[in-house]
Amino acid sequence: MASVRPFAAVRPIPERAGEMLSLPYDVMDRREAACMAADKPASFLHITRSEINLPDTVGPYDNEVYKRARSNLDHFLENGWLIEDPRPCYYIYRQIMNGRRQTGLVGCVPIDSYLDGTIKQHELTRREKEADRIRHFDACDAHTEPVFLTFREVPGFTQTLEDWADRHEPVYRLTDPNKVDHILWVVDQEEMIERLTSLVATVPALYIADGHHRSASAAHIGEQRRQEQPAFSDAAEFNFFMAVLFPEQELYLMAYNRVVSGLNGFSESEFLDALQSRFDIEKIEEKNGPAKPDRKHVFTMYLRDCWYRLTAKPDIIPDDLIAGLDVCILQDQVLAPLLGITDPRTDQRIDFIGGIRGLEELERRVHDDMTVAFALYPVQIPDLMTISDENRIMPPKSTWFEPKLGSGLFIHRFTSDLSE
Repeated sequence: MASVRPFAAVRPIPERAGEMLSLPYDVMDRREAACMAADKPASFLHITRSEINLPDTVGPYDNEVYKRARSNLDHFLENGWLIEDPRPCYYIYRQIMNGRRQTGLVGCVPIDSYLDGTIKQHELTRREKEADRIRHFDACDAHTEPVFLTFREVPGFTQTLEDWADRHEPVYRLTDPNKVDHILWVVDQEEMIERLTSLVATVPALYIADGHHRSASAAHIGEQRRQEQPAFSDAAEFNFFMAVLFPEQELYLMAYNRVVSGLNGFSESEFLDALQSRFDIEKIEEKNGPAKPDRKHVFTMYLRDCWYRLTAKPDIIPDDLIAGLDVCILQDQVLAPLLGITDPRTDQRIDFIGGIRGLEELERRVHDDMTVAFALYPVQIPDLMTISDENRIMPPKSTWFEPKLGSGLFIHRFTSDLSE
């Protein structure tokens, strides 16, 4: 069964919280991170993407990057921009995007739950990205960003969070540049802490929605610290990592779309002809509205100023759950056999566009530097959970959860001031 425990978060003082709030470290490149943090000395990107404070000649994985992350974190603490709560607490975290809200619980989960499979994965990690967060957490002596977990709802969990939020004032009520609201409550009453702990203990499994590299890195750091400290206490903070737990019905999962450069030798008409053996093709007239796929196994494609609806023919839809995912059908029926993209993780001709950027971004990329774009119907959360339950792995770039968790609202230190 799952378990969670409270922790004494290091978090921003209210006067600095709005400036500190940032997007997660892995959703922007170096240039974008630098622009986002420009003229914001308290932006949390100075900690999670500290290379922005170094010359461009310094690579993103240089030792100086991790040293700067730690020195920047120390600077934030010394300036009083970050403070540590006086006792372990839970935190209720609500996000509101376009009128839709999701409310979750912030706490710490055991690395052993990750190691024994109680916290389930659906993606593989990349060695260099995992190594980056290992070095970052190690240098900072802290988990600087939470993992995004979900689970099948248990009776009373959401209502308990809602009741607390209704009766208490939040410590932050912030709106980010993307017009997403971030609201945080501190849960510091022992009776409520015990109730929330007990509710999570009835959850059979937790599922990583976003943060596979952070989870793997946290587990690695925990095991490393255990080896370095053979007499470690089971309560040592490095045995746990920070996470936000959202019930599945709270979440909004978007598509992860694809854009491709070139048609692998096909002319546009030849490419359309090749698709016809696999899909029913319909040109979408502008008067018929948006070209967003409206159901599973339906794709839309943008090619030379025109949108097309591609409906997979029954004989190309496998019975297997993973092979039947739309990301796999597109890969197996179009990207590999027609466009020659056999490994989408390494092929430089393909790029991936999160659904939050909309169809307009697909059109822009085709007009700018690509040739053809494919919009997909989102993977459904029950499918993600079933695949995880079967210990199977989804293709890369299959899911895009939105809104993204805010970064900079809470930090989990391995050695807190409370234990020093």
